Amino acid sequence: MSNPRTEQPTGLRAAYDECSLITRREAKNFYYAFLTLPAERRRAICVVYAFCRYCDDAADDQRSTETTETKLARLDEIRADLGRSYDGIATSPVFLALADVAQRYDIPQEYFRDIVSGVESDLVKNRYQDFEELRQYCYQVASVVGLICLQIFGYRDPRAKDHAIDLGLAMQLTNISRDVKEDLAMDRVYMPQDEMARFGYTEADLQAGIVNESFTNLMRFQAQRAKEYFHSGFQLLPYLSFRSRACPAVLGQLYSKVLERIESVDYDVLHHRVSLSKPQKIRVMAQTWLGSTLSGLRPGAGKP
Repeated sequence: MSNPRTEQPTGLRAAYDECSLITRREAKNFYYAFLTLPAERRRAICVVYAFCRYCDDAADDQRSTETTETKLARLDEIRADLGRSYDGIATSPVFLALADVAQRYDIPQEYFRDIVSGVESDLVKNRYQDFEELRQYCYQVASVVGLICLQIFGYRDPRAKDHAIDLGLAMQLTNISRDVKEDLAMDRVYMPQDEMARFGYTEADLQAGIVNESFTNLMRFQAQRAKEYFHSGFQLLPYLSFRSRACPAVLGQLYSKVLERIESVDYDVLHHRVSLSKPQKIRVMAQTWLGSTLSGLRPGAGKP
């Protein structure tokens, strides 16, 4: 891992500042976790977030009247911009800062390209036949971000990667469970089709907003899967330094609390909008930061 330098040219400094501004404005849950990082790593993580936001905005503005083909073309241009950045030819502040972060922390271009592919999936695919299909999507939009962050956090044991992947899966699966109603409004159903059939819950039931035993059992199954990934994901923490482990710990706890809220409404996400208030987020951040930095966890001993 390369060591980050402290001095930056004026243009690069401005590029980092713009990414930090985007993150403060848009990041919501993530921003509370980023605050726990040392300044240099926090600035790098903000660049990663700004890139993800840039990709999302290019493809997923529901108010836009642009065609799918136009959005796909824009994502292709992002891929080209990404390649140029790795070649030392940045095209905008976000890509200028990204090129610097990638070089400093030895981040493979493949990781960023996977994020673009994951965003692209939402333009071309709105149903998932089974969990293997869904897992690949979750890996691209969430787990790869975790692997990028892991490069910035720093690690020595390669086993950390498996836990970072699982933490990303857990968080994305929680998002999917929380956002069933909102996703349906965009004609997206992320729950695997074969699992819906197994539990006897149809898309017609979903469209009608029916919450019955089949729906509850289906959602309980999704939540249990997310819990298992959280269990593995939280075992990432002992592999990180005390200065870095609070960030993924806070993120994981924020999302696991959302999962608990889903359980508390008996999985009825069709009639309850599950979220955490700002005071709740701050409390989770404070408690988790203290716990993650003061604990004496060792590899393999982590737990949710």
